[in-house]
Amino acid sequence: MIPPIASRFVAGETPAAAFDHVRETNEEGVKVILNLLGEHYDNRAEADQDTATYVQLIRDIGGTDLDACVSVKPSQIGLDAGGDVFRENFRAVVEAGDHHDVFVWCDMEDYTTTDVTLDAFEELAREFEGGVGLCVQANLKRTREDLERLVDVPGKIRLVKGAYAEPREVAYKDKSEVDAAYREYLEYMFEQFDGGIAVGSHDPAMIDLAVDLHEEYGTDFEIQMLMGVREDAQRELAADGYEIWQYAPYGDKWFSYFYRRVRERKENALFALRAVVGQ
Repeated sequence: MIPPIASRFVAGETPAAAFDHVRETNEEGVKVILNLLGEHYDNRAEADQDTATYVQLIRDIGGTDLDACVSVKPSQIGLDAGGDVFRENFRAVVEAGDHHDVFVWCDMEDYTTTDVTLDAFEELAREFEGGVGLCVQANLKRTREDLERLVDVPGKIRLVKGAYAEPREVAYKDKSEVDAAYREYLEYMFEQFDGGIAVGSHDPAMIDLAVDLHEEYGTDFEIQMLMGVREDAQRELAADGYEIWQYAPYGDKWFSYFYRRVRERKENALFALRAVVGQ
């Protein structure tokens, strides 16, 4: 059972609990991206098991009127067990999404996985006419070239700042550099893409920039934020008419995820401390 201290960031341990969270969040005007917690499986059996869980989750979403989709991690569905395993399982998830009209996102992990993830995404996005999305990370120095490659690929692209501790030779390390890159890439996307832009950021400055770029270029976009982070802002933006998606993880592997969320931001740590001491 997930303790209340962690339930701010995790939508339960079971699909049923996750669906309850989706319903409550939808009532507030916010859509939900569900992610089954799990990653870095180095054997096929675990990867296949989570792939099957995603396929069933998609079927279940497709049988409801919920505003929800799913997001998978490459290392969760087989990348650490082999590129072929990842591509096969990714295809199975996207095929299920296409059949049940449920959008499928693919997260991006560390820089060593970028090429194989990009290749698999492009192949499936073209084959399934855009029913899949990919995350790209502004801290990677290669991202401008990746975005240029993706301009004409159907589907959606989520731009995030990047959370992995990458080597300096491949990534910007200073916050100011990452912020500058994020602005540059966001401007490029609004200018060059026909739509399908997902602004994956809690930074008010980046969200304001996206709004300004939308007004300038008319390019459609959505905003994505994590469950448990700036949820008041999520509801306010939704009430103002913006398309807001909340990334909501669920599953029994919740502890390590919760621990990362608490370590990331001082306000999250203070929240956890207040919950512990009962204040």
